Amino acid sequence: MAVLIALVAAGGASAASPRVAVFFYPWYSTVAHDGTDAHWNQAGHAPPADVASAFYPLRGAYSSGDAAVLRDQLGEIASTGAGVVVSSWWGTGSVEDLRLPQVIAAAQAVRLRVGVQIEPYGGRTAASVGADVERLRSLGVTDVYVYRAEDIPAADWAPVNARLAGRSRLIAHTLLVGWAAAARFAGIYTYDVLINDGSSFKRLCTQAHRLGLLCAPSVGPGFDATAATGEPRTRPRRDGATYDAMWRAAVGADADLVTVTSYNEWHEGSQIEPAALPVRASRYASYDGAWGTHGAQAAGAYLARTALWVQRFDPQRAAEAPAPVARILATWPEPPFLAGRRSSRTR
Repeated sequence: MAVLIALVAAGGASAASPRVAVFFYPWYSTVAHDGTDAHWNQAGHAPPADVASAFYPLRGAYSSGDAAVLRDQLGEIASTGAGVVVSSWWGTGSVEDLRLPQVIAAAQAVRLRVGVQIEPYGGRTAASVGADVERLRSLGVTDVYVYRAEDIPAADWAPVNARLAGRSRLIAHTLLVGWAAAARFAGIYTYDVLINDGSSFKRLCTQAHRLGLLCAPSVGPGFDATAATGEPRTRPRRDGATYDAMWRAAVGADADLVTVTSYNEWHEGSQIEPAALPVRASRYASYDGAWGTHGAQAAGAYLARTALWVQRFDPQRAAEAPAPVARILATWPEPPFLAGRRSSRTR
């Protein structure tokens, strides 16, 4: 736990970069805290020992409604230097909606901005999203990421985005840059880290900038949804090499923002939240070996590596890095391909 303690104690919000946003899922419930399990029990799993993930959380199967858990999680995100947490949101009245005020309070305590990712809830239309965005703005949320934006025609989005421009910023999950421009979104993001390995980032960002759109490619450590959905395709973590490669691609693409998939999407194995250490005869994978780390240091390796990449991507924040985070960064060698290289885009 030494790395985690150092990260949380750092109070990293003073070095927060508004150019790095982390996707967050407040949808987990437990019998002990909420009277019922949710998400950990997906696909017939029986928590707390058996959860719907290829990995097991270091803090155990937790409730996202637990204020102490939220406080620690948002503290971990802030301590990486990322400045924005993007909370999954499934429509008015959903569990994620009811928990949003708690997420906002926990984020404010560590000076994180809050955005939301509007998911494809039942009956979602451009008009309903427009109403959602107005309500979310009343809570102080002005950054809105629209997952599967192409489910709705560009012609429906255009008047909604035109009306909201200047008050809220809507960013579309799409690989069709021209479509996003026609729909009058402010930018695009990729989210997926299974199919998108980063090789398309340069092309997407070039197209986006040509059309005056923000480019916010998504980076992630890997993908493994076998335990939750049976999806046979995976993207191995390769002891951290997958995460580094995606960050390198985002920096090389001259991205305006980098979005991280994800802090805690345990179902898809894309999380950077600390995972439990390897246990003999356990079916769960771990981070052991990531960047040559083992034991407690490996459990927090993806948080520490994120801190390094945030500083490399947004170097103007480097001078502001709190001493504990700076010490952690000093233990990680700068990737050879990044030596002397800095992103010049400030938008």
